[in-house]
Amino acid sequence: MINGRKYSSLRDDYWGPSDEQQFETLNAGHVLYLVLDSNQPNPLFRSPVKSPLYVLDIGTGPGTWAIDVADQFPAATVYGVDLSPPPSTWVPPNCFLQVDDVLEEWTWREEFDLIHMRLMLGAFTDTEWASVYKKCFDHLRSGGYIEQIELDVRVMSDDGSLAPDSLLAGWGQTFLDCARRAGRPLDTQLTMKAKIEAAGFVDVQEHLYKCPIGAWPKDPLLKDAGRINLNHWSSGLEGWAMFLLTRWGAPEPWTADEARVYVARVRDELKKRRLHIWHYTRRVWGRKP
Repeated sequence: MINGRKYSSLRDDYWGPSDEQQFETLNAGHVLYLVLDSNQPNPLFRSPVKSPLYVLDIGTGPGTWAIDVADQFPAATVYGVDLSPPPSTWVPPNCFLQVDDVLEEWTWREEFDLIHMRLMLGAFTDTEWASVYKKCFDHLRSGGYIEQIELDVRVMSDDGSLAPDSLLAGWGQTFLDCARRAGRPLDTQLTMKAKIEAAGFVDVQEHLYKCPIGAWPKDPLLKDAGRINLNHWSSGLEGWAMFLLTRWGAPEPWTADEARVYVARVRDELKKRRLHIWHYTRRVWGRKP
């Protein structure tokens, strides 16, 4: 337990907590992307994988995505792996949630049809990312797919409703700078496509989402997504901020109380209905030849 939040005991350099509040945040993110892709043939993934036999979810968190895939494909074996045990007390019989570090040697013997990652920004150094993508490539069957979804931590608006000197306007750069000092960049959504291609994947495609924060859009689907995303951000702010600010804040590491006050002020800004704010999220998928 550090500054009131629980973290994995396997690694002391990863910013993400592993507690109920963080799992609530991850579940909200899961629902957000289901809503944003509700017009797709399969909202769970865009890779053209019709009847997978073996699926791996890296950074599974509470296991929600892995459980949904296992439910949808009862003939598949689905593994979810994370640094900390998930809270799920029940999973489908074809779903296995495991505690492991994917930087270590992989022990799965199966050739996967699909390997999925989501919201892994800041988890690895550039060298570690290259290693993870190579392991994904080596453990996929020929014709199998990798798919990754990452958000942009910068908050934006198109209509000037977000003041340039507001805390929200500076939020993204604050944490991009913290992560740069930590050596684990948060700009994964900008770099993952090129790194996936460098690992040997082909036919690599991407889709860029503008994710509203708040129920301000007129479009019903985006209004629903924005309402969910506001909850996603409100519950996630402290977990996203605490580790990075207290370890890598500038001009020197912040105290936990300073971080909490900052988060509370940012959360207050989020609630302002006049703000028409959004962030990017990018989805990338590619095939092993």
